[in-house]
Amino acid sequence: MQDLEKVSAVSRMQEYIVTRIDEEITMQDLSQVAGYSLWHSIRVFKELLDKTPFEYIRTLRLTIAAQKLRDSDKKVIDVALSGGFDSHDGFTRAFSKQFDITPKKYRLEKPPVSYFTYYPIRDYYCLYEKRRNDEIMKNGFSSTVTVQAVTRPDRKLILLRSENATDYFSFCSEKGCDWEGLLNSISEKFDNAAILELPPKFMKNGTSTCAAGVEVPYDFNKSLPEGYEMLDLPQCTMLYFCGMPFENEEDFGKAIDVVMESIETYRAELYGYAFSDDVAPKFNFGAANKVGAKMAVPVVTKI
Repeated sequence: MQDLEKVSAVSRMQEYIVTRIDEEITMQDLSQVAGYSLWHSIRVFKELLDKTPFEYIRTLRLTIAAQKLRDSDKKVIDVALSGGFDSHDGFTRAFSKQFDITPKKYRLEKPPVSYFTYYPIRDYYCLYEKRRNDEIMKNGFSSTVTVQAVTRPDRKLILLRSENATDYFSFCSEKGCDWEGLLNSISEKFDNAAILELPPKFMKNGTSTCAAGVEVPYDFNKSLPEGYEMLDLPQCTMLYFCGMPFENEEDFGKAIDVVMESIETYRAELYGYAFSDDVAPKFNFGAANKVGAKMAVPVVTKI
């Protein structure tokens, strides 16, 4: 476990950057937020996030720029200037280095690229402390979970396999965390990227049941980065289990536990369904305080 004082300092710097990404951000600002000297602030930031503050800010701004190019008709130069870049050429060089594609080509082709994903470092470390507490309900935390049946058509699954992972954290330890930003950059996706529990028929020798993936339409035919693959998924019904929003961002572990417990105790047969482990993977979309936790489990109609 990292020193909690350093974790808190880096978390404050992260939050400052994310909430002021459209403004000028100086290292003097960040060191004041961290409560450390300028040099020590840079060192602990790099130690915990594997990026300097400058690299972190640049990566976030380039991802925002990529999203604008994907989702709007703004000119490349306008996107560049709004992202804090002084020139079209400088923006093109930085964008190409980050995503291995020029802004102009990205706008035309919109391939999957590794978007930056904001992970509050404090949440990552605090989860392990919170797992020590076996009580899911505490301090008024809501245990309400809604369930909705969604019928998915024939579709494809883009996935990244692991060799030994069993959950989100071990998957990121093995494969890194770029997968989430990359999969979420796909505009055609049905839902957000998720950690998957694969059925036996989707397994390969030397891989675990844990993978990361996203569903896309059956006619999706864009090229994929190295290491990713695409599988066919047949039409099926998925039960979506959705928890309630929660106030404290550090309660995301509780939120996931509530939904997992709900799935374990849910009597699908009362509603004409039966859980089916071989129709499609199980999807764990994680949790965010504004929307709660969400998971999806495949089912078949019970006769």
